[in-house]
Amino acid sequence: MHQWYFSYDGQQMGPLDQASAVRQAQQRSDGHCWRQGFAEWLPIAHVAELSNSAASPGTGIQAPPAMSLTAAHRSDEIDYKIFGEDVQFVEIELDPGESCVAEAGAMMYKNPVVKMETVFGDGSQQSASGGFLDKLVGAGKRLITGESLFTTVFTHTGHSGKAHVAFAAPYPGTVVPMTLSNFNGRIICQKDSFLCAAKGVQIGIFFQKKIMTALFGGEGFIMQKLEGDGQIFVHAGGTITERDLSAGETLHVDTGCVVAFTDGVNFDIEQVGGVKSMVFGGEGAFFAKLTGPGKIWIQSLPFSRMAGRIFAAAPQGGGRDRGEGSVLGGLGDIISGDRGF
Repeated sequence: MHQWYFSYDGQQMGPLDQASAVRQAQQRSDGHCWRQGFAEWLPIAHVAELSNSAASPGTGIQAPPAMSLTAAHRSDEIDYKIFGEDVQFVEIELDPGESCVAEAGAMMYKNPVVKMETVFGDGSQQSASGGFLDKLVGAGKRLITGESLFTTVFTHTGHSGKAHVAFAAPYPGTVVPMTLSNFNGRIICQKDSFLCAAKGVQIGIFFQKKIMTALFGGEGFIMQKLEGDGQIFVHAGGTITERDLSAGETLHVDTGCVVAFTDGVNFDIEQVGGVKSMVFGGEGAFFAKLTGPGKIWIQSLPFSRMAGRIFAAAPQGGGRDRGEGSVLGGLGDIISGDRGF
């Protein structure tokens, strides 16, 4: 079961089990909460899990990170709630004039008063205030990282009240909220993990400095660099865990499982071992070698791994039809109509 921690005016309480946490949230929702799997402390009112008594599965207990106070924001300040467990979506609440930016095709639903506009580049205030060349450079950065030339900006165009827009994760996993001002204004992430953000966040490119890391680091030569002081939402496959690395501390991670890391973390690669380990170990030829100080986020199910398993199991892809336990195998598929003559 999840173990929850609460913070009110700098005073922490916990750990609390799910039922106790729900009761505490109903009594006082003006503080912040944290559980393992959260990148940072979140406002209690933003956490949908605490609005009902349904228990959710969790992992072992670990101490929460230190509560941090953020400085004045230049990006739009947005409120949000995250819904779901295995396939999540985030609902963003906008005040009049506020905006958020998302990858093209990520929207799930929106209120009619929310205007949707497709723009060149990342939709940040820097690219919006610049000329055509600035916008073209911003769009070029996205093209280099393998993303679309365009992003979509959602703006509350009404004069009063709240408006909502929701963005869905592209495959099973976890939506991780992060406030960039809590991480010195910069996060490095894999190039397909960005989901949406407050308007004002800049989406740039991060080049691997070492050629071997670029060639065998799993994410290639280029990763995404998210900069600013606003709220961002990153999607990771399966379950996500975060680790705080002290100075000089090293962790070996499968190259596909690295989601994001802070600016102070050194990303390198290390050979798995001998030829036998590389050929028959099933873990590839290299590990990602992450060295602190800093924080890293790790996913349990990279999309490439899931897609590879699906492709390998699909008969049209050359995979072996397992027959779902049927002793008839392929004949059973013909009889049931799943496969024609």
